[in-house]
Amino acid sequence: MKIAFCALLLSCLTTLALADENSVGFQSSTLPDSQNDRSLEMVVWYPSATTAATQMIGDDVVFVGASAVRDAPPAAGKHPLLVLSHGYRGNWSNQIWLASALAQKGYIVAAINHPGTTTHDRSPQAAAQLWQRPVDLTRAIDSVTAQPEKFGLVANDRIAVVGHSLGGWTALEIAGARFDPDRFADDCKAHPQLASCGVYGKMNPASTSESKAALTADWRDKRVTAVVALDLGLSRGMTDESLAALPVPVLVIAAGVPSRDLPAELESANLAKRLPAATSRYVEISDASHFSFVSVCKPGAEAMLEEDVPGDGIICRDGDGGRSRGVIQRQVASLIAEFLQSSVYEEGRL
Repeated sequence: MKIAFCALLLSCLTTLALADENSVGFQSSTLPDSQNDRSLEMVVWYPSATTAATQMIGDDVVFVGASAVRDAPPAAGKHPLLVLSHGYRGNWSNQIWLASALAQKGYIVAAINHPGTTTHDRSPQAAAQLWQRPVDLTRAIDSVTAQPEKFGLVANDRIAVVGHSLGGWTALEIAGARFDPDRFADDCKAHPQLASCGVYGKMNPASTSESKAALTADWRDKRVTAVVALDLGLSRGMTDESLAALPVPVLVIAAGVPSRDLPAELESANLAKRLPAATSRYVEISDASHFSFVSVCKPGAEAMLEEDVPGDGIICRDGDGGRSRGVIQRQVASLIAEFLQSSVYEEGRL
């Protein structure tokens, strides 16, 4: 159901305002994989009681980072776990604004770089293994839950996944959605302008009978109790049956700025209509673009990106005449926090 913007935003802001702020710890590591040669770079933000000095994480000449204390001791008690999945050609720092905000509210937040589809790793072989993306998230959950001494104790009945763009597809997959390559191929003939069709063609994940079987398999992790999709793509290839029977609550947030290659009505809104009405929510943010869910750009960053690669300046653009990206992201963080409190904390009942 589509949520009334003003009422929900007020509710969300009130919820977050009442929550306690935590110091934030930060650690990075590499998860080895001897079987599939798919090592994962993982970072984790987590609540800490430390009073040590912070430093900026993920801050560079283009994007604004967030402050945290490296290798800080974790706070006592159990904490909900949130796992982040980035979009195509993205990386773990893209949603650092969300990781920082929720870690301050008591969440352990893990993010990984998906091999083959990251900013600095575009291996065609790794990218073609699209079904490995939900497996990557399962490996992150395994690692964090196995190390309470490093990150804090995870409340195992409160594990959620948030994904942006292709990461949104990944979040739905780990929740139990099933992908049909034939359905998607047919849909791309009808809507060839969609960016998801172009990205899918570059990855070519169903080129063999083995890869096609893997792509259509069930990659659900039953530990995941809620998912959030941020302006996702590839959802049109998901089967109606699997979406209608999705066993966990879903929050779908769409960018409302008009877009030819990623229009809300053909992607996020279409997905929301196929999800169970009782356990799903749909919010369309009118002044958000697809890249409003990526870190805030610094002054001059748009021109810098455009000079380096013409066309890349779009990464720093939001809706014309709308709110700043920072304000939009505070709204999104509030929406997600409220959703997780109403769904995960109440055993899936919205």
